[in-house]
Amino acid sequence: RMEGFGYYTLPTGTQYRGSLWDGMFHGKGQLLSRRGGGYRALWDRGVPTQGKYTFTDGLEYDEEKWLYCDGYDRRFYTEICSGFKPPGIAQLTNLDPPKIIPEGCYDCGDGFYNPKTRVVVDYKHKFLRNADDEEHEWILRTCRKAWDITTEHKPKP
Repeated sequence: RMEGFGYYTLPTGTQYRGSLWDGMFHGKGQLLSRRGGGYRALWDRGVPTQGKYTFTDGLEYDEEKWLYCDGYDRRFYTEICSGFKPPGIAQLTNLDPPKIIPEGCYDCGDGFYNPKTRVVVDYKHKFLRNADDEEHEWILRTCRKAWDITTEHKPKP
């Protein structure tokens, strides 16, 4: 069994870096997702006892003081860090500029969704999952589509 400090890559591509004991995560360690986010924690026999998740853009999740996108402040994290764009220039996603969505697809947050094949691929076009009926309906109802057109305000002469 694995013991000491090491690296372990899960079948999903997520990697663990940290202390191992008897084949389990034990001690200080971090799970790093393929997309860049990570969960740093203190582990006890494979179970995290305390930890913090950091998103790809550097935003840290805080369960007790989570104010991000809470209904009162709807800014993206990049807007909180860098400020708003000038009037008339929309910021559609946390990434600026946003990812270009392939024709006929949707941006579902962790990749692109093709409603014809019902397949979600990551932003590098690698397979993530097949969408069930519930996710399919949610994506069609709420996510940004390739054919969305934004219009800028044009003042009257």
